[in-house]
Amino acid sequence: MKARTNEQRLRVELGRHIVADSKICGGQPTFKGTRIMVWLVLEQLEDGLSWDEVTREWDGRVSGEAIGEAIAIAPLVIKHEPFKGFNAGAGRKPARRPTALVA
Repeated sequence: MKARTNEQRLRVELGRHIVADSKICGGQPTFKGTRIMVWLVLEQLEDGLSWDEVTREWDGRVSGEAIGEAIAIAPLVIKHEPFKGFNAGAGRKPARRPTALVA
């Protein structure tokens, strides 16, 4: 029997067809209702498969609309990495310290 943890489920809807869920594929972006990871489809496109070939490869579970959405969020997808958020790469500048006024 598995021990229960207080681990909270985190689910982020990345579009109409793509979701990142901490309980599915380690939080990597997947196509809704599947365990097909977005990076796999992006890799297939990079290898030269057409959208129709990708759709056939996944037995129609990844539509052309979903492929377009995957391309749109490609900069957010890192192979074998969970989704880190929309601002994961953005650094915040430290607040400026007020300078002393010279009298």
